[in-house]
Amino acid sequence: MKSKFAVLALGLALALPLVAQKKEEERLANAATVLQQTLADNNGLPKSILDKAECILIFPSVKKVAIGVGGSYGKGALVCRKGATFNGSWGAPVMYSLDQGSLGVQLGSTATDFVLVIMNQKGVDQILNGKMKLGSNAAAAAGPTGAQAGSYNAASMNVDVLTYSRSKGLFAGVSLEGASMDTDKDANKSLYGNDMSTKEIISGNQPMTASAKTLIGVLDKASPARK
Repeated sequence: MKSKFAVLALGLALALPLVAQKKEEERLANAATVLQQTLADNNGLPKSILDKAECILIFPSVKKVAIGVGGSYGKGALVCRKGATFNGSWGAPVMYSLDQGSLGVQLGSTATDFVLVIMNQKGVDQILNGKMKLGSNAAAAAGPTGAQAGSYNAASMNVDVLTYSRSKGLFAGVSLEGASMDTDKDANKSLYGNDMSTKEIISGNQPMTASAKTLIGVLDKASPARK
């Protein structure tokens, strides 16, 4: 009997990390899909804005859930450009979580996709230093679309993060002020196999996982390294 329990325990010990890794791979795939759809829509994320971005956060299918209910809600990925000044090609993703409680009435009963574009060094510093709260640690505003995006200057508007959202297939500007997000340490460990900080992952030395290549490919194609 003891040997059976030992075998069962060993099986669970081997299976759980694989299940967790699969979950994070699905998260990256969903993030890639959301990004593709956001870039393809005239009312979504304009290429002119992405070209100016230093990092981007993508949270697919965020929705309200009851307290104590688990799931993939409020989970996403951060991707930053490589290089000391964040102007290179796009690097390895970092798993992030979104504080659902901070979103309040901004979430309805249907799933909402959020894309946050980090426009300057201040925004990058805040997101890399730990838990970031929009409106407190970093100034946020609904991202411009269409003709407005071409002439938009985040620096002159004192905006660190531009936000985009999509619900029921429709894009809408939303400030997300008060929303907070932080590194999903368990998810990063599942994806990369060991504990690493956000700064270690985006340093450029972290090998790209196979599951991240689609997401990074979308970014590199839409907005290559800046000259």
